[in-house]
Amino acid sequence: MELSIDNAQLRNTVSPMLMETRKQSDFVIYSHFHLANIEVESIVGMAVYAGDRVDWVALAIESVLRQTYQDFLLCVVIDGPIAPDMRDLLTKLDKEQQRMVLIESETNLGLAACMNGVIDYANEFSPSFFFRMDSDDICFRGRLARQVKFFRDNPGVSVVGSSLVEIDEKGSSVGRRKMPKKHHEIMRFMPKRCSLNHPTIAIRYDVLEQGFRYNPQLQNTQDYFLWVDLAVAGFQFANINKPLLKFRRAKGFFKRRGLSKSFNEFRARLYAMKKLDRVSPGNLFYACSVFVIRMMPPPLLKFAYKLDRVLLHFLVRNK
Repeated sequence: MELSIDNAQLRNTVSPMLMETRKQSDFVIYSHFHLANIEVESIVGMAVYAGDRVDWVALAIESVLRQTYQDFLLCVVIDGPIAPDMRDLLTKLDKEQQRMVLIESETNLGLAACMNGVIDYANEFSPSFFFRMDSDDICFRGRLARQVKFFRDNPGVSVVGSSLVEIDEKGSSVGRRKMPKKHHEIMRFMPKRCSLNHPTIAIRYDVLEQGFRYNPQLQNTQDYFLWVDLAVAGFQFANINKPLLKFRRAKGFFKRRGLSKSFNEFRARLYAMKKLDRVSPGNLFYACSVFVIRMMPPPLLKFAYKLDRVLLHFLVRNK
């Protein structure tokens, strides 16, 4: 895959072939020398795992590197062993692209630990914003620009997500996931569901500088717990109504939503009720009902997922 990225805005740039390797906590960082003593406004964090498809990862990285907004650094974490063809792709891109840094963990640490590692490493660049990105999704070309502009226009908002388009393995649209827009609407939904699409979110770095992180003990649903913690601390949330990301809903999506994820989602709902002082018979009934539904066989779970999307859109539209 050949990418042609305009790197003119990256300050203090020299040849991208000059590399250094250093150890930081549980990670090895393969860093370009030109990144020393520079500043970037935004950091994009992505993790790659064994079993990820090379073509999807290539598309995900390409969609970030070709953004209309270019004042960012893409940090790609290799979380444990990966296939040789995946390593070849990432190594090639890392050498070619001055806006990309490759970070590696020898063992699988999980998404939370990987994103925490990116956040800690990127502090040295004095960023203002942190963006999440998944390795099988695709950013719309104006995603970063739209969210950065939203932050600039809304200084009181600390976390902003967006709607997304769901796509299948071939990239065809199979649905749309819309979330409530305003902070009070997001808070109203929070005890019942995670009210932000995690792959679409951006966070102000000054929030992270206060020590807030994903819980590395959780292998999934880390975002839900973090949003509750930030809400309790008084930070403001928002969602952009326009889809800014294509979310890959491939075969096996419903099979992966097994007992561990279902249990953690149940725990997160109870956590939200307690921390936000929203314990009620209705919220408890909803949490228990969703947990039971999550235990359904994949065909029934697929139907329940579609019904949930319809109900969510109805509730958001008729808030």
